[in-house]
Amino acid sequence: MAVNITKGIYQLVEEANQVVEEISVEQAQALHGQEGIQFVDIRDVRELQRDGVIPGAYHCPRGMLEFWIDPESPYAKEIFQQDLTLVLYCGGGLRSALAGRAITEMGLEGVKHIHGGFAAWRKADGPIEEYKKA
Repeated sequence: MAVNITKGIYQLVEEANQVVEEISVEQAQALHGQEGIQFVDIRDVRELQRDGVIPGAYHCPRGMLEFWIDPESPYAKEIFQQDLTLVLYCGGGLRSALAGRAITEMGLEGVKHIHGGFAAWRKADGPIEEYKKA
């Protein structure tokens, strides 16, 4: 039996990019390290261990993002309770678009995500460091 879906991932990502600001890797590099900007790595921990991380990025697995952001959640993290501009990234820019849309719908403003994700950052010779478990 074939699965019939009405929207595929690319349509969902396209719709997410109408809600969340998608920035180029060059724009992301210009924001990196600025006060009030927090990079958030939503990749799986195995990707971080294998490929490294953007220095200063906070790791929040995609599956926990909404729970860590919601101050009413028992899983809320202090970093997300601050007035920061969040710059999300994943491996290639698809998951971060969907994640950005979700947290924008939760009411956060100024959320951005990197077009092309970590792969684009690496290709543009952005700084990368070895992942160290917090």
